Amino acid sequence: MTQLRDRVSAALKDAMRNKQADRLSTLRLISAAIKDRDIAVRTENSTEGVPDSELLVILGKMVKQRLESARVYEEGGRLELAEKERAEIEVIEEFLPRQLNDDEIQKAISAAITETGAQSIRDMGKVMGTLKAKYMGQMDFGAVGCQVKTHLS
Repeated sequence: MTQLRDRVSAALKDAMRNKQADRLSTLRLISAAIKDRDIAVRTENSTEGVPDSELLVILGKMVKQRLESARVYEEGGRLELAEKERAEIEVIEEFLPRQLNDDEIQKAISAAITETGAQSIRDMGKVMGTLKAKYMGQMDFGAVGCQVKTHLS
């Protein structure tokens, strides 16, 4: 088992013991998403699950889904449902690495551009690949893509 799986499993057991229904519900969603991904990539020769780096991608997607849902609920005047989504985000974010601040992101982009020798927008894929390899789960790559594009233009 990977370290992230162990943490999710331990948190799930603690939530059951402490009878934290809302937290337990979110942790079960995380566990189910991990198991779904494991099943999707399982082969006859490999019973090992997906690596932590891929699990971070799954958790990141879960956060984005809940942010979008919370926004829609707020626009529809369903504040109690928006709060529930935000509470789920807090639980999911416990398992994600610390997010980089704007200065750290700018330094990472500059370092990746230097490392890859990127000269133009055509090299954006190399830069993004380097950033994803080093900072998975620590930054929003959708927003970072725009910043990389600006640096390379």
